[in-house]
Amino acid sequence: MKTILVAGGAGYIGSHMTALLVEKGYDVVVADNLCTGHWQAVKGARLRVGDVRDGAFLDRVFSEFPIDGVINFAAFSLVGESVADPLKYYGNNVTGAVSMLTAMKNHGVDKIVFSSTAATYGEPEKQPIEETDRTEPTNPYGASKLAIEGLLKWSDRAYGIRYAALRYFNAAGSNTDAGIGEDHHPETHLIPIVLQAALGKRDHVGIYGDDYPTADGTCVRDYIHVRDLAQAHLLALEYLDRGGESGPFNLGSGDGFSVKEIIETARKVTGKPIPAVVEPRRAGDPSVLIASNRKAREVLGWKPERGLEQIIADAWTWHQGHPDGYGD
Repeated sequence: MKTILVAGGAGYIGSHMTALLVEKGYDVVVADNLCTGHWQAVKGARLRVGDVRDGAFLDRVFSEFPIDGVINFAAFSLVGESVADPLKYYGNNVTGAVSMLTAMKNHGVDKIVFSSTAATYGEPEKQPIEETDRTEPTNPYGASKLAIEGLLKWSDRAYGIRYAALRYFNAAGSNTDAGIGEDHHPETHLIPIVLQAALGKRDHVGIYGDDYPTADGTCVRDYIHVRDLAQAHLLALEYLDRGGESGPFNLGSGDGFSVKEIIETARKVTGKPIPAVVEPRRAGDPSVLIASNRKAREVLGWKPERGLEQIIADAWTWHQGHPDGYGD
């Protein structure tokens, strides 16, 4: 049984990754400072509470367990906050990656799956977006992730630490079997915000602009079920274990849905009216972001299995059972 370290494994995507690894028979160690994560979300794994920027903490974890590989989700991820406080984002995200790679080098661990983002692309040149397209982030969050991708590239060349940088589009949904879901404070993601409105936790959903050059005037995004996302990480880890070549991979469905389509689908799934109000555009929101997932399909053998209705239905199951999140 291989031992995998999941950094940030008490967070939304990290906890779903942990649940999948446990299900597949891996020995899992979670390292998380619980700044934004929830200890209740860690199921079937050993939790070590600490900050990945703390080299001494990581040294203890790597000394305690025979770590074979790392999946790194540990990061701040609020775009607006990153614009307001770029030092916080570089200081946490990049410094944490340096600390993690240093620990891996010192303990002879040679593979890492890194949680990157579609924000590395900035304003896309074309649709769908491919891994070879220009990377020019429009916010410090995306810039910090791109900086880490550069660090991974040079660490591969210098130390032989191979990596897969997985550039997410919009993750949503929950694992209804494990009883884990999405609980952010504050919540900034569209689907949970829509479902909070369905629960009466919000008066309405804000639609930020309805004059974009799209079919219904609202922004179009690519949504992927969090369980499909976790499956891609597992395939990436196995790919690196077989000696696969380092590089970035887009993780998206390849389809786009507008804000209005998300709200309408949620009304159908929940049976709730879900009031929506058009509000002013937000600065920096691209009209359309859709992934080409061809590379992930061809190289990793991955394909998303769950569509938009299941994404929303699974998320709805979680939010109905946890109207106040994990409550911690």
